[in-house]
Amino acid sequence: MANDSILRVEHVSKLYGPNKSEAMQLLSQGMHKDEVKQKTGVTTALWDVTCDVKRGEILAIIGLSGSGKSTLVRCLNLLHRPTTGEIWFEDSNIGELGKKELLDYRRRKISMVFQNFGLMNHRSVMGNVAFGLEIRGVPTIEREKKAMEMIEMVGLKGWESQPVTSLSGGMRQRVGLARALTNDPEILLMDEAFSALDPLVRSNMQFELMRIQSQLNKTIVFITHDMDEAFKLGDRVAIMQDGRLIQIDTPEQMSAHPANEYVRQFIGSADRAKVMRAQNIMVTPDCVVHLSEGPQHAIQEMRRAGVSSAFVLGPKMTLAGLLTVDGAIAGIREKATIADKMLTGLPTTTPDALVSDILPLAAETRFPISVIDSNGTFVGLVTKASVLSCFVDSPDSVEKNGEAS
Repeated sequence: MANDSILRVEHVSKLYGPNKSEAMQLLSQGMHKDEVKQKTGVTTALWDVTCDVKRGEILAIIGLSGSGKSTLVRCLNLLHRPTTGEIWFEDSNIGELGKKELLDYRRRKISMVFQNFGLMNHRSVMGNVAFGLEIRGVPTIEREKKAMEMIEMVGLKGWESQPVTSLSGGMRQRVGLARALTNDPEILLMDEAFSALDPLVRSNMQFELMRIQSQLNKTIVFITHDMDEAFKLGDRVAIMQDGRLIQIDTPEQMSAHPANEYVRQFIGSADRAKVMRAQNIMVTPDCVVHLSEGPQHAIQEMRRAGVSSAFVLGPKMTLAGLLTVDGAIAGIREKATIADKMLTGLPTTTPDALVSDILPLAAETRFPISVIDSNGTFVGLVTKASVLSCFVDSPDSVEKNGEAS
C-alpha cells in the first residue's frame, strides 16, 4: 500500500441475495446488475471496486441514486461488510479486526456525519458534541474542554447550553460535524451531509468544511449527488455508476479527460470555470524575442509566425513586455532598442489560478494573460478564447494563439 494512502479498497463487492456465486460469475462476464437481479434475484450494490484514499485529502464520491456510493462509504467502517474484497486502514485489514479492535477503530480512527444529523434531541449542544468522549469514559472536565474547542471551531460558541431542538438545520449540521471532530478521528465520513440544507446554508457549510480542513488536515470521504459540490470540495472526485467505480481523478483532470461518455455527460452541468486552472488552458505564444535582440529581428520573427506582436523575454525566461509590429517599425526608424518600444505592465496570473478568478481580467484586457510561475518564469498564455472554452467546449479544442486579443 502506498505510503500516502490511509485507506485502500481492494476489489470490494457487496451483494444481497442467496445466489451470490452465480451472480458474481455473471457480473464478471460484464452483465448489467439489472439483468443479474432478474436472473438470480441478487441485488448488486457494489461490484469490484478498487481505490485508495490519500492521507489528508478530501475524496468526493458522486453518483446517481443506486450507484453504490453510500454503500461504499459504509463499508469503510464496516457498517456494511463486503461480500468479497478487502479494506485496509494503514497496515490493518479491517475485515479481520476482532470486536474490540473494530470498536476501537470506529471510536478513535473513523467518524461519520449523517445527512439527517443523527443528534439526540434530549441533549444540549454540549451534550451531543461530547457524547463520543463520554462513552469512551473521558472525565467530564476533559471532554467538555475538547468539545468546547470544536464548538468554537464550527462557529457555535455561545450555543453550547442550548437544546439542539432550538437550532436551525445548518446549526444542527455544525453540531454533527463538531461531534465527529471531537473524537479526533483520522478519517471523517460524510454521507450527503449537506444535502438537506437550503442552498445558501449549504454553501456556507461547504466553506466551513474547507476552512476546518485547512486547520485540521483530516482525511475526509464526502458523498454527494451534486457535481459542483464534488468539484468544489474534492481534491479528487470518484464517479460511480451501477455499483462500479467509473473514474477517480482530480477535478481538473476529470474535466479535461473524462473516462467515457457517461462521465462527460455527468460532469457537463458542473461549472468548469471553478475547476479548471490557468495551467489547464494556457497555450504557447507563437512569437517570442529576447531583450538583447533588435527590432529588425523582431519583425522577422513576427513575419515568420504570421502575427503582429511578440512577447519579449528577459534573463531566465522572465517576461519583460510585448512588442507590437508598429513599435518594432518605430524602433528601426528611431534606432531604438526593443526595451525602448515594448509595452510593459501586461496582465499576469499564476498556473494554479482558477479560470473563474481570471475571467474578469480576461474580459477587460486587450492582451492575453501571461502565466508566470513561482520562479518568475514565463510559462504560457491564457487567451480570451481559452477562457471562454471553459464555458462552451472542451479544453482540447482550444486553438493556440499568441496574438493580442
